[in-house]
Amino acid sequence: MNTYEKPFLVSGRNTIIHKQKKVDLVLINNDGEPVVLVTRTGVRIFTESVPANRVEAKERYLELVDIGSVDVFGETKTLLFIQALNNKEYKIDYSKVGTELFIRVHQENYI
Repeated sequence: MNTYEKPFLVSGRNTIIHKQKKVDLVLINNDGEPVVLVTRTGVRIFTESVPANRVEAKERYLELVDIGSVDVFGETKTLLFIQALNNKEYKIDYSKVGTELFIRVHQENYI
């Protein structure tokens, strides 16, 4: 039995719910796409080097989340919703990379 509990939940077809303050999520959608960081204060583009493996990520209090893996959604996504710990839901639109509409607040209070 696996005792490892993930710091996020998958809800529906394209929603990720961040659930642990201690661990930030690093979302990887596709090789050519920007990497997104989900923290307890919000969502932004991840500008640091991406950890090479789970051990390195754990040392930096990060969790690597590959959107296309079978454990998460099983395919890459164009549109992704993130429910962050700051009581906001963010919309990440990978078709609008490089614009202000790439990451934006979708709902101020989702609870």
